[in-house]
Amino acid sequence: MATTLAPVDSREVVRCDSCLLVQFRTINNLCRRCRASLDEDEPEVVALPPAPRMMPMHHGPRHLNLAASIRSVRLRNGLSQRQLASRMSVPRTYVSKIENEKATPTLFSLERLAKALGVSVPDLLSGGERNRQEEIRELTQDPFIVDLLPFVSHLNGMQMSSILNQVRDLTVRPRRSA
Repeated sequence: MATTLAPVDSREVVRCDSCLLVQFRTINNLCRRCRASLDEDEPEVVALPPAPRMMPMHHGPRHLNLAASIRSVRLRNGLSQRQLASRMSVPRTYVSKIENEKATPTLFSLERLAKALGVSVPDLLSGGERNRQEEIRELTQDPFIVDLLPFVSHLNGMQMSSILNQVRDLTVRPRRSA
């Protein structure tokens, strides 16, 4: 295991937790002196057995795509893979492997992912998509949105898109007040 000290340009400086050598992260992630792994121990990855192929499966638009769901929720929360990994106390490479479908998280890891992203496990599995009626009801209770509604019909497509993006950003990542 290694302790990340500081990035230098595009290279990461780490300290080997075994021999305490300070060094740039190597390509093979092994310490130059003691050859110990510089990556933290990754959580157990559960490999799913291949599904039996009988007939081609046609997934509808709502099929489960865990990797895309996790990436979508992470990006919507404005987090990098490194920030998410830090919140979960796992290596960044583990988050990357999950998002690139090279690893399947355990149920425990799914719970940690959901907690780190501020969503429930079912929301995480569905990509964080909420019921449209629920979103509309929530938005129409906001006094700012209620004040905007009379002007909406006068907007062109570009103006409407711009306002919707700004409102989405405000609801997903509320700004902190000083």
